[in-house]
Amino acid sequence: QVQLVESGGGSVQAGGSLRLTCAQSGYRDRGYCMGWFRQTPGKEREGVAHIDVDGDTRYATSVKGRFTVSKDNAKNTLYLDMNSLRPEDTAMYYCAASDFERLPLNWYEPRFFNHWGQGTQVTVSS
Repeated sequence: QVQLVESGGGSVQAGGSLRLTCAQSGYRDRGYCMGWFRQTPGKEREGVAHIDVDGDTRYATSVKGRFTVSKDNAKNTLYLDMNSLRPEDTAMYYCAASDFERLPLNWYEPRFFNHWGQGTQVTVSS
């Protein structure tokens, strides 16, 4: 059973940066397609970024050029580097793992991900 634990959230002013970390346990040899999602109260969970088993990445349009997803396979850790943060980036951020090794173009749909962390809050003030 895959377990995911996020950390690194916090409060930051607009224009600032944060690094989110997702520690993964219960891995399998061929790895997982991993993703970051975010959610605000009353809204659906939305895909922010994902990385497949080969290291290929995709991003939501709203974060492209500002956020970078990466992973350290030796440490079983996923990262999300967030720069030039905006108040609209405020949300609970979730790490997720998919049993698929690669995802289709609509990777941002939560239904493709089978394992979820508990989330870490990011608050960006203006």
